[in-house]
Amino acid sequence: MPPKQKNELYKESARKKDVRTSNIEAAKAVADAVRTSLGPRGMDKMVAAPNGEVIITNDGATILQKMTVTQPAAKMLVELSKSQDVVAGDGTTSVVVICGALLKKCQELLEKGVHPTIISDSFSKAAAKACEILESIAIPVNMEDREALIRAANTSLSSKVVSQYSSLLSPMAVDAVLRVMDPARPNMLDLRDIKVVSKVGGTIDDSEMVDGLVFDQKAAKSAGGPTRMEDAKIGLIQFQISPPKTDIENNVIVSDYNQMDRVYKEERNYILSVVKKIKASGCNVLLIQKSILRDAVTDLSLHYLAKAKIMVVRDIERDEIELISKTLGCLPIAHVDNMKPEKLGAAKLVEEVEVGKGRVVKITGIENKGRTATVLLRGSNKMVLEEADRSLHDALCVIRCLVNKRFLIAGGSSPEVQMSMQLAHWSKTLQGMEAFCVRAFAEALEVVPYTLAENAGLNPINIVTELRRMHAAGQKYAGINVKKGTITDMLEENVVQPLLVTTSAVTLATECVRMILKIDDIVPTR
Repeated sequence: MPPKQKNELYKESARKKDVRTSNIEAAKAVADAVRTSLGPRGMDKMVAAPNGEVIITNDGATILQKMTVTQPAAKMLVELSKSQDVVAGDGTTSVVVICGALLKKCQELLEKGVHPTIISDSFSKAAAKACEILESIAIPVNMEDREALIRAANTSLSSKVVSQYSSLLSPMAVDAVLRVMDPARPNMLDLRDIKVVSKVGGTIDDSEMVDGLVFDQKAAKSAGGPTRMEDAKIGLIQFQISPPKTDIENNVIVSDYNQMDRVYKEERNYILSVVKKIKASGCNVLLIQKSILRDAVTDLSLHYLAKAKIMVVRDIERDEIELISKTLGCLPIAHVDNMKPEKLGAAKLVEEVEVGKGRVVKITGIENKGRTATVLLRGSNKMVLEEADRSLHDALCVIRCLVNKRFLIAGGSSPEVQMSMQLAHWSKTLQGMEAFCVRAFAEALEVVPYTLAENAGLNPINIVTELRRMHAAGQKYAGINVKKGTITDMLEENVVQPLLVTTSAVTLATECVRMILKIDDIVPTR
């Protein structure tokens, strides 16, 4: 074989190596960007959008979503944190950090000449084993045990900006989830049934859970309509109370005054007939869906509705319709002829209340209320409010995980150390390259305690070594107590998290690593 061909062969494999290296480097860079925000003492990131909007957040998924990532492999990490957000809702930072650590180990293995396929398969086995280990140390939780749920929510909130308010937000999240949970079908929990309304003004302490419904919109009172209604009969309508428009653009030339009067009279009669039908059904509070075709209500119709003593809330968003009809037990009405009393919802009180600078419409005392919950969040400024909203979402997701898979594990990186230790033991029973790769996987998991210690300003090497020693001595719940800067038993400290958060983090991170490993070339297409 002439030397020229041999040279070409070498070039080809060098190219593959380069692509792999650049992919891994890019993904590691993304993981490092998020790494500092892990844990209770993690830093926050300030995301400045091009339109001048500023977001301050600690939520891994939010940070990565807002980041502009161009490298295709790095984009996979963004998708990774998104999928963790969907599956578990919390642990979005940890999953990226674990992925970064695994990739670093891959690079070391590849440099030693291990074939990517072997690494990939061994990692897959190691991840499955890691989940088994986790399940063996998990503690079953009872849904009736509200304290355990609140503790899990507290752990989730501990790393957020709003952690000092966790004593208020955690019970709120727990109660909201328990209210929308259907005991008959606990795994069908939909977080969309929990409506979160954020209002600037006041502090987070003023946040409350409302037994009823809250609308961000004001009551329409330009025509002097009522803003408070007791014993309300609520109609949710999807039609417009305004004069009908023709289907095509056309002009009508009116040459005579009486003709003009007739036009106006027709318009008035039309609106009056609609209002009469609404009034006849016994409805006295109207929720009107936003219309795309024309104004849902005109000044004239508002005037007539005010005369009929009907309270109007307009511009209800389309995606809220389902939640509203679920909560109030009413049906959306698409045409005025369908205004029947049985389609209305009933409530003791609908009133407009002042909240901070704005106003909201509150519906309380709903009869036969559906399984929904409403939380009114307050904050001193927009950034705090948005972060509170995201943190609440994380806490809600944590409790949803517990409902789906009723096991708790200790927090404070104790499960990661436990997995790492047991995998290292297991790797000694394996042969060949596989043992080597599993060993690397085990070492990679130590990135979590390392980072936690680093972010808390402790000495990471000492802490991780000490943790290893304690776990080897059989203290399987030992973890880093960030607040005291020492190692303590996490269960006694009440630092707990759902099993699902960690298992899904490990499996998703491994999947992502395996995908990046298997890529050996990037083919640009036009």
